[in-house]
This record gives sequence, C-alpha cells and structure tokens, in this order.
Amino acid sequence: MNTKSKKILVIEDEPDNLKVLSMALKSAGYIVFGAENGEEGVEMFREEKPDLVILDVTMPIMDGWEVLRKIKAGLRSRRVPVIMLTAKSTDKDKLKGYTIGADFYVTKPYNISKLLPIIRDMLGK
Repeated sequence: MNTKSKKILVIEDEPDNLKVLSMALKSAGYIVFGAENGEEGVEMFREEKPDLVILDVTMPIMDGWEVLRKIKAGLRSRRVPVIMLTAKSTDKDKLKGYTIGADFYVTKPYNISKLLPIIRDMLGK
C-alpha cells in the first residue's frame, strides 16, 4: 500500500499544533484527519478507521490516556499504532503511555523530520 492511501488521525487540542502537523503529514503524502479533543478523536477514529493515530495527552473533555484506552480496547483497533506526542515527558508518563498501549512516545518540542521516519516505519512503508 502506498503512502497516499494511508490515513493518519491527529488528536491535538492546540489548533496551531494540529495545523502544522497536519500540513507536514499531508505534504508527506498521507491522508490526515484532525480532532481537537479526545471525545471528538474517539468518534473520528471509529468513523475514519485510520492506519495510525498521533495523540496528545493533555486535552479537554477526554484526555489522551482515556482515548488510548478506548482505542486499544477493540480487537481491530488495538492493532492500530498510536504515537503519543505530548509535553508530558517524565519517565512515569512514558511508562504509563506504554503500559496503556502506546506504540511510540515522543515529547514536545519535537522535530518533524525525525517523526516522519518513525511514522513510515510504523506504517510499513
């Protein structure tokens, strides 16, 4: 499957961060969907069935930990890779993310040129 057919859901409550990351992913050839809170993110995950999720932790309505739990609870959805992209940078936070089911944990600020190869690897292309 080529990059153009891969769908990525970005769940990020900061509009500027969401816009910049979405534009970078689209420029790399991905189909991108964005959600600005956890509840909207879970709903969009169910509707769009993305190939990968990039998820912030600190968000209104439903935080990223709860979103991750909901995604990883389903039989099909637990196989969808999730990258936590967050300012929560303590070892305790990282351990929590991996324990709940995160496939990769990136702390902000991040470098998109380092994130893109990780995404490509996770998507198998």
